[in-house]
Amino acid sequence: MKESSPRITQQDTPSGPCAVLAGRWTAAHLTGADAWRQASRDLQALPGTPLAWNLQALQQFDHVGAQLLWNHWGHAWPERLDATPDQRAVLERVAQFTVIPPVPGRRTLWQQYLGLGAWVMQGLDRGQDLTRLIGQLLLDLLRLLRAPRRAPWRDLSGHLFGMGAQALPITALVGFLIGVVLAYLSAQQLRQFGADAFIVNMLGIALIRELGPVLAAILVAGRSGSAITAQIGVMRVTEELDAMRVMGIGHGFRLVLPRALALAIVMPLITVWTTLAALVGGMLAADATLGVTPAYFVQALPGAVDVANLTLAMGKSVVFGVLIALIGCHFGLRVEPNTESLGRGTTASVVASITMVILVDALFAVVFRNVGI
Repeated sequence: MKESSPRITQQDTPSGPCAVLAGRWTAAHLTGADAWRQASRDLQALPGTPLAWNLQALQQFDHVGAQLLWNHWGHAWPERLDATPDQRAVLERVAQFTVIPPVPGRRTLWQQYLGLGAWVMQGLDRGQDLTRLIGQLLLDLLRLLRAPRRAPWRDLSGHLFGMGAQALPITALVGFLIGVVLAYLSAQQLRQFGADAFIVNMLGIALIRELGPVLAAILVAGRSGSAITAQIGVMRVTEELDAMRVMGIGHGFRLVLPRALALAIVMPLITVWTTLAALVGGMLAADATLGVTPAYFVQALPGAVDVANLTLAMGKSVVFGVLIALIGCHFGLRVEPNTESLGRGTTASVVASITMVILVDALFAVVFRNVGI
């Protein structure tokens, strides 16, 4: 053992056992895992009876070593301590600024019930704010119809480009890969029954009716929904929202309305784009695995999938777009003027948007179960 390494020896004195510390009890010599564990084991090996502590032989002593001793002492001074004034000063600073973490208590059944009630009330509050936002959006639409020249057309144009055109590459890539994967998995099952031709029906119904709109909505929720919350949240942090209120500019007409209209317009287009990319991927995979040629695929698709499925998909896409925009604006307007709240709001916006898309899609599937099937 090096002479500078932390070490403890126990000596018997007329007044009782005494622990003598030697070496360098500093951050440089205790930050290593082995040194820290060895020092902790040596401290734990001391007898549980009250000891006298002698720090006179220490070569160096800083707050890290003092914190280790203070924790071992149970945040209380020992009965006998032999130390220099400088060592006592270090120990006193550690004792002054050490914070004992509270012991987590077990929640009672009544506290859990009250916590559930608080969670329900918070959900109702969020629902009330979202309902108010929907009502304000309807009023802003009426205002837009009465005075279309005063509408924020430039904002709408910018959002159409940012949320629509710039989202085409990633949605096409993901849709193409989903189509390939779905076709390969379906081919393994259809080949067993000799039903190779029915892959057109399976891919057509699955992609046009369900996967296309849902996949596009999830991608837009993660991409544009988070951007909406972040943009409005930054406006809250930089006090731009307060400035708009002072100038009499409504948040709904200039912030919520153009984003909701933009997503309502671009979501059906992105859905068609994503569905086409997925169908192309599925068609190529079907040709490679089952020998179903692209010509047959294109010819059989209109007969396998009723046009009502496409109409239903477009309707769902519009609803998805409006909900994603409203949820993003809702969480953006609730951001507090600090960066931590901005991060939480953006994360909550994405999670809530994706959850809402899945719930609404399930509702559409139940209500329109007899349409196009």
